[in-house]
Amino acid sequence: MKIAIVGSGAIGLYYGALLQRSGQEVAFLMRSDLPVAKERGIRVVRKDETFVLDEVAAFARAEEIGVCDLVIVSLKATGNGSLAEILPPLVGRGTKLLTLQNGLGNDALLAELFPKNKVFGGLCFVCLNRIEPAVVENYMAGSISLGPRLGEDLAEAEEIVELFKAAGVKTRCEPNLAEVQWKKLVWNVPFNGLAIAAGGVTTDVIVGSPELCGEARALMREIIAASHFFGYDFGEGFEDYQIKITRPMEGYRPSSMIDFVEGRPVEVEAIWGEPLRQAKAAGVATPKLEMLYALLKRLCR
Repeated sequence: MKIAIVGSGAIGLYYGALLQRSGQEVAFLMRSDLPVAKERGIRVVRKDETFVLDEVAAFARAEEIGVCDLVIVSLKATGNGSLAEILPPLVGRGTKLLTLQNGLGNDALLAELFPKNKVFGGLCFVCLNRIEPAVVENYMAGSISLGPRLGEDLAEAEEIVELFKAAGVKTRCEPNLAEVQWKKLVWNVPFNGLAIAAGGVTTDVIVGSPELCGEARALMREIIAASHFFGYDFGEGFEDYQIKITRPMEGYRPSSMIDFVEGRPVEVEAIWGEPLRQAKAAGVATPKLEMLYALLKRLCR
């Protein structure tokens, strides 16, 4: 299968490298990392191993890659405005599109741009940081929950799931993509947001502070309440589970916090703005989320 990775940050580097190592033909669309990837390859650092892809098909322009069987969009949602220009050379009649982006609205955008193509979404429950050009470090293997934008495409979603499983990635096929998107927001909204609002702190600072951990829990409860309105139930104890899985991450730097401290655009609208707008439209009160969104808009402008 010919696969294009659009957005070769931590997510794109990591999963693209695993897919290539499993035997797939992978082309990486890159900018700043391009010279390093061509000269030294891509390096993946994991707790149990480090491996290097010496031969990397890395390109600066989509036209150099051509039409692919699967296009994986893993750039930050702040770059979505460029997709209408970037993606067309990669997309043919049978091309499938998979977004591995945070927040809400990404799969809808792809469906709007390519109404005749099948669109899928994957939520990456993983700890990754790009620690230098073409080098990604994995702190927690985690998993991907992947599903179709339209229920009628479930069988093909299962085929993509098998592709990731063959690459050694724990992957689940989810029939309801929107439910999984809200599920990930239960972690992303508090931990990415508070890491910025508290001055660029790591996850251990948040769970180790009674005040910040209390704010994180309050934000989780608001997202869970909004999810319930849309018919999604994550089960009893889901809030406690989020704290439990975060403690072993120790000094993990959420991706939005890294973007903030390094002066890059932050996915404010996809992670906080769109959930807030949907909750408001549904009549669900989310005052903590509303305050955090207002603060992040001011801090990240």
